[in-house]
Amino acid sequence: MSGYRGAARSAAWLAVAITVLAVAGGCARLDAALGQQWIVVQFAPGTTVAAARRITAACATVPGVRLAGPVRPTSAQPGVVDSVRYDATRASDADMADLQTCLERFPAVQGITLTQPGDG
Repeated sequence: MSGYRGAARSAAWLAVAITVLAVAGGCARLDAALGQQWIVVQFAPGTTVAAARRITAACATVPGVRLAGPVRPTSAQPGVVDSVRYDATRASDADMADLQTCLERFPAVQGITLTQPGDG
């Protein structure tokens, strides 16, 4: 009987250890996701993919931010871009200010918004 209790106790501790590890891993992924920052650049209506690509290329040298994927049509109109996103997770405040300064030189840029997970 004591062998059964010892095995059951070991199995219970093993289950607790696995649960703790799973929760810790989930928390690490959640912390990483919550630490993300995005800069959304809104373009004027009718901004073409070519124009958006020229703008993003002109601002590509700003450190700490990177375009989140290629510039593609994002509106119902073919060849027109509504917005693009930059990953600013590793950007300093100065990097984000430099990106904003660069983007604001272009009349097609209508808005720049910093977002984080959970922003509605």
